[in-house]
Amino acid sequence: MSIEEKASGVQDDLESKFRNIGKGRYGRVLKMAHRPNKDEYKRIVLITGIGILILGAVGFAIMWIMRYLPGYF
Repeated sequence: MSIEEKASGVQDDLESKFRNIGKGRYGRVLKMAHRPNKDEYKRIVLITGIGILILGAVGFAIMWIMRYLPGYF
């Protein structure tokens, strides 16, 4: 088998995989996906920021409790 035949076989395999991208399990999700508009983006950033702040506050509270109140446990 020559190099050209091997390369052609590899290229055919890749093309067949890429041809079926939108038809598999995730095809419907890819078809429904869209770029968020400005309002949606702001809402996503706000909710994510609030979540990060809550997790940071919980972590800080746990660290503070473990550092300053270890005798009570």
